Amino acid sequence: MKAWALFLAGSFAWAADSNTTIKGWVIDSACTFTKQLDKPISTECAVACARKGSPLVIQSDNGTIYLPVSEKMPSSSQNPRLIPFAGKRVVVIGKTYERSGAHAISIARVEAEK
Repeated sequence: MKAWALFLAGSFAWAADSNTTIKGWVIDSACTFTKQLDKPISTECAVACARKGSPLVIQSDNGTIYLPVSEKMPSSSQNPRLIPFAGKRVVVIGKTYERSGAHAISIARVEAEK
């Protein structure tokens, strides 16, 4: 039994350590849901909403929306990290999570798409 538990623990630890690369838009969460946008209206609009407290998300090219999260507790908003990229295309590398159909990413690296 202990060997099986160690095998499972090792398997899950390996999966959690792998990074995923996502390409897409940094967009205001309210716009992507309420306006059904495929990309931001403008950089200025995304920045204005983020500064008012609306969470920025990454909307991937396949339409999946990723909520940026922190693995550190207590957690903190990822908006300050994403505001320089608001309304722009990015490449994001990090650990992804899925729960009940929702997606999140703990960002290891983010950069403007070239």
